Amino acid sequence: MIDKKTKILITGCGGMLGEAVYNHFKDKCLIFATDIDINEPWLKYLDVTDYKKVEETTKKINPDYIFHLAALTDLEYCEKNMFEAFKVNAMGAENVALVCRRLDIPMVYISTAGVFNGEKEVYFDYDIANPINIYGKSKYGGEMDVKRILKKYFIFRPGWMIGGGPKKDKKFVNKIIKQLQAGTKELFVVDDKMGSPTYTYDLARIIEAVIMKCPYGSYNAVCEGGGTRYDVAKIILEILKLDNKVKIKKIKTEQLKTYVKADFSAPRPNSEKMINIKLKLRGINIPRDWKICLNEYLNKFDWGVS
Repeated sequence: MIDKKTKILITGCGGMLGEAVYNHFKDKCLIFATDIDINEPWLKYLDVTDYKKVEETTKKINPDYIFHLAALTDLEYCEKNMFEAFKVNAMGAENVALVCRRLDIPMVYISTAGVFNGEKEVYFDYDIANPINIYGKSKYGGEMDVKRILKKYFIFRPGWMIGGGPKKDKKFVNKIIKQLQAGTKELFVVDDKMGSPTYTYDLARIIEAVIMKCPYGSYNAVCEGGGTRYDVAKIILEILKLDNKVKIKKIKTEQLKTYVKADFSAPRPNSEKMINIKLKLRGINIPRDWKICLNEYLNKFDWGVS
């Protein structure tokens, strides 16, 4: 139950998802937002890899819930910094879970579609995880620790994240837009990687609805539908009315080094497409079509492209 008296401690609240969660809940209850990157006036410092600080902060606030959003999400960085990835993503989750168990606090943990190996075309909530990169393995390690330690937990598996705006969006959408801002007239985008986007604003609403109506457990949390990276880039151009000005070419993953300067050396699942089976079964119908969400998101900001 969440009401005006409910206290929520949020870790990793300075990122693209954290901002959406903060904005959604700030007028509904009492929010204590933390991060190691203090990029907003409403944030306080908290490093989830420091168990004592997590425990001290939690005891001081005495929250009704802890939303654990803190994570390293850059796939290439995680691949090259394995111990740091597991320290933040797995041990950080374990620290929060241990504190939750000690103080009897329900925990919300944000996982990822990247826990699946991509050999299936579509993944359900009940499919067995088998990650293929360090990011996915470290996040799945966090999942396993949360499940091992706690009975009162909600785990959400989002897909390709959409949100954050020009300031905080570090994902695919803004990477495409930065190329457009630089004046590119031709995009090269892979068409052999499939997934389901997740709009941060909708995910915040899903979290609230599940807490209010559903039993503890793990839930896929993605927009309706899905497609390839090429499909997403094509819709971005259409929404920004650049589809007649910028060409887009399909390429395969092995061609990335030829056409794109950025590092994409970490292995990626061929499919991260998911269906929200458990949300549907529990009557949570918040997720919208990903194209509608992408259109809403892109029209919220001035991206400086024309």
